[in-house]
Amino acid sequence: MSTKDFSWQHYLAPKYWPSWLGLGSMRILALLPYRLQLFAGRRLGDLFAKLSPWRRTIVQTNIQLCFPELSATEQQQLVRDHFHSLGISIAETALAWWGKDKRLRKMLTIEGYEHVEKALNEKTGAILLGAHFTTTELAGRIFTIDHKLAVSYQKLRNPIFDHMTLKARNKCMDRVFGRDEIRATFRYVKQNHLMWIAVDQDAGIENSVFVPFFGIQAASQTVASRMAKVTKSPVIPYISRRLDNAQGYLVKFLAPLDNFPGATLEEDTLRTNQIIEQFIQEAPEQYLWVHRRFKTRPEGEAKLYSKKPRRAKRNKK
Repeated sequence: MSTKDFSWQHYLAPKYWPSWLGLGSMRILALLPYRLQLFAGRRLGDLFAKLSPWRRTIVQTNIQLCFPELSATEQQQLVRDHFHSLGISIAETALAWWGKDKRLRKMLTIEGYEHVEKALNEKTGAILLGAHFTTTELAGRIFTIDHKLAVSYQKLRNPIFDHMTLKARNKCMDRVFGRDEIRATFRYVKQNHLMWIAVDQDAGIENSVFVPFFGIQAASQTVASRMAKVTKSPVIPYISRRLDNAQGYLVKFLAPLDNFPGATLEEDTLRTNQIIEQFIQEAPEQYLWVHRRFKTRPEGEAKLYSKKPRRAKRNKK
């Protein structure tokens, strides 16, 4: 994907000034010592939780649905921990965009890379099965310092941050594909490359099936099964996680999935959901709970989230 059509002059109007202020603040964050970035990120998370009650309600709903075994106090603590992790991800994104390779390389620990090496040595390429964690941007950036990787990209609503994100990913990734470039991604993997995919978000019912996610029926993407069937490439689970005590980041690869794809899309998609659940259990606060994972409901089931405040007001007019 290209950023050539972006015109800075077009986005100097006052309505874009908050975006420029945010971008400037991120640039300053990138210069701070790492422990100070973590501290500032937690405070940003507290601020975000206070200023966005609708998003806070989404996080609370998701955690109540997925962790019913936790007490109300434990659930609220997980909500707070998540917003801290979400705030830290802002500093991490700044590091991903402006951090120097020499500094970043020291922050990464990799486990299980032998599974990826085996696939590349056998000329099969590999599909890296991931999910949306708050660490995804920075961990991916560090990994690509020494390894080639491709990702798909969905356009952001904010044109300034869309440009910056796409520019940064084009710089560090081997390829960045648009979400509609399905055949191109298949060809890329078949040419013995690594393609990272995330199948954990609700993208509607098209190319999805309803299978359980934390015991709740969820519209779940089938792309991992379909891509594996076409490319004949192994599917290797991939997780990134922020380590405790400012020790950096872990990128971990598990063994390729056996007998994948299986007999049905539903079977394969349930299997990928279960793998993502296992990843989340390792660091539940670092998963992206602000996403409305259960937005699309099976026919006849009630909606689980309230409407955005702006939409609610618009509907009253």
